[in-house]
Amino acid sequence: MKKTCLVVTVLLVLLLTISGIMTLVGKDSISFNGKSIGLVRIEGPIIQSEEIMKEIRKYASDNSIKAILIRVNSPGGVVAPSQEIYEEVTKAVKKKPVVVSMGALAASGAYYISAPATKIVANPGTLTASIGVIMEFPNLSGLMQKIGIKTEVIKSGKHKDIASAFRGVGKEERQILQNILDNVHEQFIRAVAEGRKMDISKVRKIADGRVVTGQQALGLGLVDELGNFEDAKMIAAHLAGIKGEPRIVEKKVKKSILSLLNSSIAGNIGKVLPAIGLKYIFSL
Repeated sequence: MKKTCLVVTVLLVLLLTISGIMTLVGKDSISFNGKSIGLVRIEGPIIQSEEIMKEIRKYASDNSIKAILIRVNSPGGVVAPSQEIYEEVTKAVKKKPVVVSMGALAASGAYYISAPATKIVANPGTLTASIGVIMEFPNLSGLMQKIGIKTEVIKSGKHKDIASAFRGVGKEERQILQNILDNVHEQFIRAVAEGRKMDISKVRKIADGRVVTGQQALGLGLVDELGNFEDAKMIAAHLAGIKGEPRIVEKKVKKSILSLLNSSIAGNIGKVLPAIGLKYIFSL
């Protein structure tokens, strides 16, 4: 009887240990077969960068992850978060292969963050590029006049309310804002040239905000190959020296009503944010 209990206890311990390991492997990027690729998904407007940067850093420092695959389906977004993700991708490339798989849309800021990858794979009909900057804000002055509302402004300098929604933009102010956009646009151009190892003059010729298809992007040197997600996965495996089907490790996201609601809100921020702020974004 005692031997039977001991055997049962040992079996239970083994089962719990295996279960714990499987749970750990499912949640984190721990792998024992040396055939793992870390998958990072970037979907919707790029508004924040912290979680994406954290994922990339995690996979870059994990020796069991042999390559990083970034699935991009985004119109771009705010300038600074796009630049932060770009820098993280640049750092990761120095440690292991990073392959970008472009979905339906990978334009503007989404192309920005893709540029330093080891390889960029796009579908022939992917919409990408859109190398440009935009700043937009509402002008409610006409409406305010119609409804008889006047705003009083007290400011410390003549340009302190340069982007006020309650009046138009003067000639001098427009030039100030244009200079800012030109500067940030130049940062975009240089980032693409450095990331893609392209001549900067070649990038500048197509950096007029135009969107192109994946097939056109290939001809312009903006992507490396045409293919779908599975093709990109196998390219990443090849670059990492993985033979056979690679194991994909992905951050587990718990789906709840609250998380779905937050996701829906985040997905629409880019549309409702006429935002005073610089954006690398493409809008249909």
